[in-house]
Amino acid sequence: MDIQKGKLEKKHSREWFEALIIAAIFATVLRVFVVESYRIPTGSMENTLLAGDFLFVNKYVYGPKIPFTEIRLPCVDKVERGDIIVFKFPKDRSLNYIKRCVAISGDTLEIHDQQLSINKKPVTLPPYAQFIGNRLAAGQGDYMIFPQFSSYNKDNYGPIRIPRKGDVVRLSAETLPLYGALIADEGHEVSLLGREVFIDGSPVQQYTVHENYYFAMGDNRDNSLDSRFWGFLPEKDLVGQALMVYWSWDPDLSLLTDPLGKLGSIRWRRPGLMVQ
Repeated sequence: MDIQKGKLEKKHSREWFEALIIAAIFATVLRVFVVESYRIPTGSMENTLLAGDFLFVNKYVYGPKIPFTEIRLPCVDKVERGDIIVFKFPKDRSLNYIKRCVAISGDTLEIHDQQLSINKKPVTLPPYAQFIGNRLAAGQGDYMIFPQFSSYNKDNYGPIRIPRKGDVVRLSAETLPLYGALIADEGHEVSLLGREVFIDGSPVQQYTVHENYYFAMGDNRDNSLDSRFWGFLPEKDLVGQALMVYWSWDPDLSLLTDPLGKLGSIRWRRPGLMVQ
């Protein structure tokens, strides 16, 4: 009897172990290819999304990448203007950023006195977007703005065309600040000698863009490190589309300021909120 009982316990243990392994594999596949959790670390999307919000991100919609490769599976849908997207920060791909896509490949973007226009059509500000800083005048340049040496600022920007795969762009000393980082990120060595542009050691006057690009901005327009500051978003850096807030708490509330402890910091109305 004891031997039989031991065999049954061993069988049950093995079945539990196998079930846990299958569950772990299933969870990993879901996380890599379907849905992943993401936490909002800053206020760049306020008041649409708040610091301390926890989101589900739809990864399969734009085509998830196969881990450790640049191979992307077929997409279900393409990025559209107005989508809230999660992406690898092009200047440091160890970081994930979340912003709103305001322009897609081939669009011409312009901001005049804080009014965003795409292809010469004014774009309505998202419902919970905001401006919290001082308004800058046209021509009041900002050294932090992309492209370097332009007269653009956060409130007056462009016009600028978002590169599309197959575009042929003219290269010169004047346009290199606009396209130099893009060309380098597409795998080329770029340099300027005098007023002549060189790619991979050869003088050139034009370049054919290999990839589609996007322009992303935060809904908190005066407190967002976005494409106005670092440039075009490559399609290869897309992670997914923000889907739903499943949890939220106020990271500014501590045990000293919150008499209820962590319970008081929970934003009870936000879980279940669909992101748009």
